[in-house]
Amino acid sequence: MRGASKSFRIPPVPAARPFAPRRSTIRPVALFSLIAALLLDRARPLPSPNILWIWFRRYADRVARDLNAGQPIHGTAGWLAAVCPWVLAALVVFYLLYYVNPLLGWVWTVAGLYACIGLRRVEQTLNDIFEALSAGDLESARLLLSTWSGEPASVYAESEVARAAVETALMRAHRELFGVLFWFIILPGPAGAILYRLAGELARRWGGRKDEEFSAFGRFSARAFHYLDWVPLRLTAIGFAIAGDFEDAITSWRTQASAWGDANDGVILASGAGALGVRLGGPLPYEGGVDFRPELGDGDPADAHHLQSAQSLLWRTLVVWVILLLLLTLARWVGS
Repeated sequence: MRGASKSFRIPPVPAARPFAPRRSTIRPVALFSLIAALLLDRARPLPSPNILWIWFRRYADRVARDLNAGQPIHGTAGWLAAVCPWVLAALVVFYLLYYVNPLLGWVWTVAGLYACIGLRRVEQTLNDIFEALSAGDLESARLLLSTWSGEPASVYAESEVARAAVETALMRAHRELFGVLFWFIILPGPAGAILYRLAGELARRWGGRKDEEFSAFGRFSARAFHYLDWVPLRLTAIGFAIAGDFEDAITSWRTQASAWGDANDGVILASGAGALGVRLGGPLPYEGGVDFRPELGDGDPADAHHLQSAQSLLWRTLVVWVILLLLLTLARWVGS
């Protein structure tokens, strides 16, 4: 019968709330996460090493004891076992918290970044060494430097303490700030910052050992960090050049970096030396001998005042990174 049949429309099923936030939602807040973490680091810097890194070192030592059988494949498995669980845990917690409330995800991100950076420690140690040298207390300056760098400094002259302190500050600022920021921007939440810091810790703890027991086991950790750090360290070197003497920084980087024992470290030190207009590298004495190192930079010999110049360079470089991140954030907002 005409008109007897009726058409029924099935109402659309509401779309489920996505579990993972979109990338365009996460990354613009990276700038605010960075500023919050820097303010926390400034107001209440964590001790060095803080309890989190002490726990990780114990965990890494346990992994090495259990898996180190003298073959490179064991080093690969050990690196994955030592790094991946923590990075994955950071990601899972971030996504869970973000799903509950985006603000909780942001707080977790800030907390993870805060645990990984250490600009205030670098600045404070440089200040302490500067004050000791200015007061003529060379012994205290030597002790501060030795504790900070992990290298004996008991026979260093004043200029050698200043030179080694500037070198340590440049490397520490890259490892504990600029390299961390690069990977923080690349990966969601705090995962990138944690990945970089853990990989760097294993590169020093396993890959930096020369004894036969770790020569094969630590090979993968050194190689992994080399690749993870290849882009960040060059961006840090460019940041030093922009924030300091650009021409001298680029010239020193291009002509002198490859002569350094570790070419990656040479990029940072050569660029920093040129940017500061100071001469780094060169021979350093130790009890019973001399460590002959190539010279970096063509500026003045290092003295106590270059420690303050190094602090200024690090802050100016940080401003360069913040401005770059701000521009990227604005571009993403405009694009969306």
